[in-house]
Amino acid sequence: MTDPRVSLAGVEFAGPAFTASGCAAAGKELSGFFDLTEIGGVVTKSIMMRPRSGRPTPRMVETPSGMLNSIGLQGPGIESFLANDLPWLAERDVSAVVSIAGESVEEYAQLARILRNEPAVKAIEVNISCPNVESRGQVFACDVMSASSVIHQVRRNSGSSTPILAKLSPDVTSIAEIAVSCHNAGADGFSMINTTLGMAIDTDTLRPILGGVTGGLSGPAIRPMALRCVWQVHQLLPDVPILGMGGIATGADALQFLAAGASAVSVGTMTFHDPSAPVRVQRELLALLGERGFATVGAAVGIAHRGGLG
Repeated sequence: MTDPRVSLAGVEFAGPAFTASGCAAAGKELSGFFDLTEIGGVVTKSIMMRPRSGRPTPRMVETPSGMLNSIGLQGPGIESFLANDLPWLAERDVSAVVSIAGESVEEYAQLARILRNEPAVKAIEVNISCPNVESRGQVFACDVMSASSVIHQVRRNSGSSTPILAKLSPDVTSIAEIAVSCHNAGADGFSMINTTLGMAIDTDTLRPILGGVTGGLSGPAIRPMALRCVWQVHQLLPDVPILGMGGIATGADALQFLAAGASAVSVGTMTFHDPSAPVRVQRELLALLGERGFATVGAAVGIAHRGGLG
């Protein structure tokens, strides 16, 4: 039997599967389907300083092997999160990875300062890569200097024992270059990948379907792209943990991410079809690891770089 525990930047989690930010608010929606303490943890929807209504409707479109969304970081803001969601997670002993997003470098720094004194926060995911925002200038992960500036400020304003995971975008020339800049700026690890920019057009009206015109593509369609990104970053920074995501629907999908270099995985779009997907994927993954003789999850991380099982 494989030990399910994983360590991300020195913090231990109960299992290798997490929820993915944006596919549930802060876990309440999924708690009726499975025990949230069985998985590694809940990655919250990205929290911003103030309440935000997001982009105009329609905001979701089903696509072959995935979906497009243009939600646009809708949310209640940090005050509501601290008053309602974080206590709810803490009372149930659910590991909370809090995803944060900002409209400026200073907003990220403010959020980090606010979360600094919250013991229930086990890690911070810094979302610098959401593609479905009105201003593309907010996608800090598309520029080396912008990405490193945000991470530097979050690191500077966070507790030293709280891991910081930079959430990276595939919509760049070199994701490895962005990863290195974020690591040098203080990121302890990476969440990757975010959705990739896409769009859909109504063939009757011949107009864009999404109210925001473009949106983030997720689901199995982006899995090969996500695997490639994990592989490239792990190859360059093999000791830096990666929370891998992108179209993971089964334990076999998750196993591919571990082999490519992810230390753990997040399950997102599949939860819209199967709300119990995070725990199901984790159980399937652990069974596959056990069948292959892995005593720990960590033993399989990056094994494809070392010649596989021989």
